[in-house]
Amino acid sequence: MIQIGQYNHLDIIRETQQGLYLADDEGNEVLLPNKYVPKEFKIWETLQVFVYLDHEERPVATTLEPFILLNQFAYLRCEEVNQIGAFMDWGLEKHLFVPFKEQARPMKAGNWYITYMYLDEKTNRLVGSSKTKKYLNNDDIQVQKFDKVNILVSHLTEKGANVIINQKHEGLIYIENIFEDIRTGDKMEAYIKKVRSDGKIDVIIQPEGYKSIEPNAEFIYEELKAAGGFLSLHDKSSPEEIKNQLGLSKKLFKKAIGALYKDKMITIKEDGIELL
Repeated sequence: MIQIGQYNHLDIIRETQQGLYLADDEGNEVLLPNKYVPKEFKIWETLQVFVYLDHEERPVATTLEPFILLNQFAYLRCEEVNQIGAFMDWGLEKHLFVPFKEQARPMKAGNWYITYMYLDEKTNRLVGSSKTKKYLNNDDIQVQKFDKVNILVSHLTEKGANVIINQKHEGLIYIENIFEDIRTGDKMEAYIKKVRSDGKIDVIIQPEGYKSIEPNAEFIYEELKAAGGFLSLHDKSSPEEIKNQLGLSKKLFKKAIGALYKDKMITIKEDGIELL
């Protein structure tokens, strides 16, 4: 069955004046318009295409890559607001519709919003929503401590950064565990620090323990070279000084310079660290 809102692998079955007709194993067909037809193709060749509804609400295929897929979250820009709702740029010609009832707060053209895309069963249309919490599930948690995950930063608070984990769960990076500039909409890899009994999930950007020494040691080594071989940071430096200069916690800094010292790459002085 051809899936709307997702990538499909379909066979080219015939060429027409409008473009190529593609079909799945069950014989369901969809048009790939001429503007998306590859320069070279063969009948029965398989193409990967994204399928959605065009301006006339007909299924149509495209080789463009949308910014969001069905049942996923993304950070999208609102292009227009009219009397029926908002319209988001999601990388395709036809904008993604977000009705007023699905807006967490009134949307404004030009602003960016974390948006979830779902299929409206009544109309068979792809629809967006900024009421993201109702589409997140922390009842059936599918991650555990130390897991490497993909996160999308949904919003920042005094506590830290709220994130969406693997497009499924809600998590939090506490402010004391943030050592770099992160913003709403950022996508990155992270690690599960703790899954709490109440369903809340603590996330960190860097792996805990000695797993993070090697990349941090390499980072400090490169910073030393860029600074001419000396940095005025040492184990007596304040956490604020270390964070402001290197973006690392004092704990990670001490582990990293310990690794560099053990490998005889630096010397540790009273007023800083120096390359050997």
